[in-house]
Amino acid sequence: MRLVGAHEIRQMLGGISKQRVHVITSHRNFPEPIAVLAMGKVWDAADVEKWIAKHRPERADDDR
Repeated sequence: MRLVGAHEIRQMLGGISKQRVHVITSHRNFPEPIAVLAMGKVWDAADVEKWIAKHRPERADDDR
């Protein structure tokens, strides 16, 4: 399992702002974080990639 935090999610979504990442990750349809650490929430990268493919398909192939 590969974990990602808000910074990695920003990169996966094309360099959006920190505030926009917070809004997106707070949506009910965004995957639940795997854990909440002192540095912040972390998510399973595969769950985030699936969400991007479904909700932001224009970003799904950017890193490939």
